[in-house]
Formats: sequence, structure tokens, C-alpha cells
Amino acid sequence: MNPTIRCRQASMADLPDILRLYAQPDLDNGKVLSTAAATSILEHLDSYPDYHLYVALGDSRVVGTFALLIMDNLVHAGTPSAVIEAVAVDPSWQHQGVGTYMMYYALRLVSKRAVTKLPCHRV
Repeated sequence: MNPTIRCRQASMADLPDILRLYAQPDLDNGKVLSTAAATSILEHLDSYPDYHLYVALGDSRVVGTFALLIMDNLVHAGTPSAVIEAVAVDPSWQHQGVGTYMMYYALRLVSKRAVTKLPCHRV
């Protein structure tokens, strides 16, 4: 795993980089939200208590992203479950451990909540 990679919760300033990642041919193939629409959605996501967008940084720039939702349940004695979605890695950083690092980061986040399951869905 690349030791220069780190993750953090995404900010509004990260949106252009996140949209660039989603524009990749294997993802949204250039058809992405406008920055204004993405800003509106990110502001709305911030109102959800346990749904956040994260970025991976390599050499101090955004090289990956994922969304993590932790949700409450009535099943499994009320133990929460989680979903990882919207995973994307910059093509020039693929096969350098970015995706692996993001998944380990997500696992550390959910381990604090004793989550029962964590399926991952690529965009």
C-alpha cells in the first residue's frame, strides 16, 4: 500500500476533483453533475447523520473518493449496517493501493459502530 495516501471527509472545495473522478469513461463517461448541482446535493448529504463523502489524497491531491452510509436497523438486535458506494480512483493512481486504503479507512470508521455488514458498490 502506498504510504503517501490518506483519507478524510470531503469538503465543498473537493467537488471539482470528485466530479473529475466520476467523469471517467468506466464511471459516468463525462456526464457529471454541474458544480452547482453537486454543491446542492453535498449540502443535503450533510443533513444526514451518517452519510458522508470521503476523499483519498495522494501527494496532497484528490486521487480517490467514496461515499459511506451507516444506517440503523431493527434486525440483528438493532446493530447498524453500512454501504460503501460511489467508489472512484484517478486512473493515474490505480493499482497503487488507493482503493484498498479507502476500504480499510471505511472499515475503521464502521468498526467504531459495530456494523453487521458492509457491502461495497462501485459507481
